[in-house]
Amino acid sequence: MLRMRYRYRTICLSLAFFTVFVHLLLVLVSLPINQQSCDPPLTPRTNILRELAHKDQSSVGSDGPAEASTGRQASSKDARKDARKDARKDARKDARGGFVPMDVSSVTERALESDQRKMEALFDHPLYNMPVPVPEEDWLLKVKPRVHSSDKSSRMWVSANEEDNEDIRWNSSSDSHPPWLRFHLGISRWQLFAHRDQNMAALTQQIATQRVVSAVQKSGGTQLKLVMTFTNYGQALLKPMKQERDEETNYNLYYFSDFERHNAEIAAFHLDRVLGFRRVPPVVGRLVDVVEEIKDVTTDRKLARTFFTSPVGSVCFYGQCSYYCSTEHAVCGRPRLMEASLGVMLPDLSLAPRRTWRSPWRRSYSRTKMAKWETDPDYCSSVKKTPPYNKGTRLLDFMDMVILDFLMSNMDRHHYDTFEKFGNNTFLIHLDNGRAFGRHSKDEPSILVPLEQCCRIRRSTWLRLRLLSLPGYRLSDVMRASLSHDALQRVAPLLSQPHLSALDRRLQTVLQTVSLCEERKRREEGDEDQVIYDDITHLKGEEPPAG
Repeated sequence: MLRMRYRYRTICLSLAFFTVFVHLLLVLVSLPINQQSCDPPLTPRTNILRELAHKDQSSVGSDGPAEASTGRQASSKDARKDARKDARKDARKDARGGFVPMDVSSVTERALESDQRKMEALFDHPLYNMPVPVPEEDWLLKVKPRVHSSDKSSRMWVSANEEDNEDIRWNSSSDSHPPWLRFHLGISRWQLFAHRDQNMAALTQQIATQRVVSAVQKSGGTQLKLVMTFTNYGQALLKPMKQERDEETNYNLYYFSDFERHNAEIAAFHLDRVLGFRRVPPVVGRLVDVVEEIKDVTTDRKLARTFFTSPVGSVCFYGQCSYYCSTEHAVCGRPRLMEASLGVMLPDLSLAPRRTWRSPWRRSYSRTKMAKWETDPDYCSSVKKTPPYNKGTRLLDFMDMVILDFLMSNMDRHHYDTFEKFGNNTFLIHLDNGRAFGRHSKDEPSILVPLEQCCRIRRSTWLRLRLLSLPGYRLSDVMRASLSHDALQRVAPLLSQPHLSALDRRLQTVLQTVSLCEERKRREEGDEDQVIYDDITHLKGEEPPAG
């Protein structure tokens, strides 16, 4: 018994010594590993920065192996520090609701390059480059020639505050004009700007970046809008961000109860240009500093009294308007930066008077009543007999606007404007598109009722729509490419993929509607040609059939 106890004790001591030996061996093996740097997990953005840092250092080798190795080690530490600093900065931005630029993958870049090629091919197509001569009387504005030329008279406008505005000498030469003035002088009878207008890039760049010297609230309307003035005397209409891009309109809300969307104004400008209309004034996105670019420069006392700081430290304001101007509907920065759309202002009414027309297919704006066109299928017959739709191209211009509104699901087209100078023979200005792009999951067929009832469309419009339905010019792809040039696209896509897909779906509905019109005219009157108005023959100098 004593021998067994001794043997058991010997085995236990042997096992203990073996365990201690194994632990010491593991410590010696793992010691070099512990001396290596151990960085915390990095965000995807930081990993990209680290890879870029290593790529930059790999190109260093001309100074010799030793120097290159030392430089790589030092730069690697600096890169890790910068990466961690950027990660912490991004985390702080996320915490306060700031705007973090998106990381664009190589796959997305290749897709965008393909979309850009489609847009370039579309704008190079003959349908977008038909010669349109502009007689002298078809320009909206003209530069009045000076009778006496002198240094003093060449300075046409001078600011009373030299610190706020640029000291620019303007004369009859277009080279001396700021971009907004060149835009005004480029408005003609049939469009706001030319297809290949070289001034567009400078104009949109100015609105997106130039310093703001004044901000006042625009009177009228149900929602908050500001008139922003820049250092070169240009002006733009600001509409602030009211809701997130992907937030769909509540199905229980009526169309006239919805908030306006800043990204809808931007997307409407691009869609109008892609369709070849060019009847929406240029609109760009911008991150506006609520304090520096609105509160500190406003001379509007009523607006200034509505600024306040929210419980989380964001600077907010709400202005004064009919419905949505209260603390419950305030516009806030994050904490100071605010997304907004800025649309170029049209020429002053004293220089270019405009006439406002009530839409014949205007909705009732009532929760219980219906408009006449909603109950009378032959409503268009009476419209065709009523001025100004009984002659000229007014009805065709209206159909263009109907197609635009259906594609972007805008139900709020109660009025439209024209320039008085051109009378009835001119285009319709597609203003106020803030309630567009509210829903992507549902199409609104009532917007197309004017086209269904009248069965009339321009041949140029019809051909461009068919072109945009082809895979090589797909509307959604071209729109994605066009929107990518806007400054706010770096924050987030201005239109989500469901909205872009909805454009393709709705385009097919428009094409089907025109085809059904042709079938109906062929069946009832034996003449399908009454649906398509041949404006292309007119552009070639020949007389078209009566429209």
